[in-house]
Amino acid sequence: MVRLKADLSLLLAALIWGTAFVAQKTAVATIGPLLFLGCRFLISAALLAPLAWRESRRCVDPLTGSDWKLALGIGLSLFGGMAIQQIGIVSTTTTNAGFLTAIYVVMVPVVAWVLLRKRPTWLVVASCSVSLVGAWLLEQGGESSSWGYGDGLVLFSDIFQAVQIILVERFLARHSRPLLLSFVQYAVITVLAFAAAFAFETIEPAGIWAVMPSILYAGVLSGGIAFTLQIVAQRHTPAAEAAIIMSLESVFAALSGAWLLGDRLGPTGLFGCAMILAGVLLVQLVPLLPKRTQKTNQLEPSAAPPQDAPN
Repeated sequence: MVRLKADLSLLLAALIWGTAFVAQKTAVATIGPLLFLGCRFLISAALLAPLAWRESRRCVDPLTGSDWKLALGIGLSLFGGMAIQQIGIVSTTTTNAGFLTAIYVVMVPVVAWVLLRKRPTWLVVASCSVSLVGAWLLEQGGESSSWGYGDGLVLFSDIFQAVQIILVERFLARHSRPLLLSFVQYAVITVLAFAAAFAFETIEPAGIWAVMPSILYAGVLSGGIAFTLQIVAQRHTPAAEAAIIMSLESVFAALSGAWLLGDRLGPTGLFGCAMILAGVLLVQLVPLLPKRTQKTNQLEPSAAPPQDAPN
């Protein structure tokens, strides 16, 4: 029963994160993307603050100046990824954003190769190739001229999220404080997003109030509840199973976009979505097969999706 509840919790988290793309898309029709980002993560930070404080009281190992600098760097990386993604969502569909965002999973080992000189294996190269071909097919029948500005931004944001994942691994290797780290990330995003919004966007309280349901959905459900569900559930669900369930986030994004926003995909676009999902699952699950079935997989990303990069 515990295992079933954990799987259902992960499924609910994936559903929340997938449908949050609809909230992101609808909100930016009224207020600026950076203002929306600041509002949603202000709520998420407020929700995580007491949990992070409780976690800190239980930990005896103090954080050094180097640890705080690393946490700040992680927050900056996530801000870059989330800000670029949110700006891109303004001019792309919910479906495209959901599947293009999923490519960050296969970008992690590529970024690790650039930053840490850890050479990716054939599996990583194959997964990236499959996912990128899928992204190309997703764009209105695979015509390169159909690539939009927003699609490119969402894909570019994956690089920042991949960097954030690598840095998170380093931080958690030093200290087991995921809630504190997430609070710091959310706080950094809140400060930077509001600063940028006041500098470059028009701030109208009436507009914020008009999209408050979307802000609350993204801030409370996506940034707060879904994140907590994931942490608790992954203590009882095997990594391979968790990877499959949580990869459904992109599928839920497409379904919610079709249902609520009228997004539509032709056969080629659907095949592109399937290829992206296949690439994501390939790089997550193959490393978990019995060793006798793996001949060259020495370096792969964690099988389970990262625990602190909610959409």
